[in-house]
Amino acid sequence: MPKLNVKQKNWLLSAHVAFGSIWLGTALCIVAIALKNTHTTNGDELYAVNTSLKLIDDFVIIPSANLSLLTGGLLCWLTIWGFFKHYWVIVKWIATVLLITTGTVWLGPWLNAATSISEIERLQALSNPLYTFDIKGVLIGGTIQTLSVLAIIGISVLKPWGRRIVKVKSPEESTSSTS
Repeated sequence: MPKLNVKQKNWLLSAHVAFGSIWLGTALCIVAIALKNTHTTNGDELYAVNTSLKLIDDFVIIPSANLSLLTGGLLCWLTIWGFFKHYWVIVKWIATVLLITTGTVWLGPWLNAATSISEIERLQALSNPLYTFDIKGVLIGGTIQTLSVLAIIGISVLKPWGRRIVKVKSPEESTSSTS
């Protein structure tokens, strides 16, 4: 398996950090804007902000999250870190996949629905229970996502759990287990 030289690894690591940072910063902005949007008194503004949030989600959050996952995968594959050698890498993988999955299954659809409702109903959307549910889901889920991405970045820096201890079978154990 080919490994990256130090310069290549540093470029890939820089891209990974950049995509994770873009994901974090944009997620934080979406939560802040969505929170402010709950107090609007103008239906056109409500729809415009929801449309902007959807645009930011589609063209910044989704690509940066997926590119963060991709560059992380390449770092695992092409460096000594590996996919399963370190607990901190395993936790980052699981958390990143869960965040992308929950964003795809719940947060994105909630934001899309809220945008569609506000397009049709404008200010009356604030009285629509479905809109209220969707936008609260975006706010609460987005806050959890943002804090989770921040935790993943912290794990990347601190590497708190170190290397896994993998017990290697002795030749006697491997022959006796096949008999």
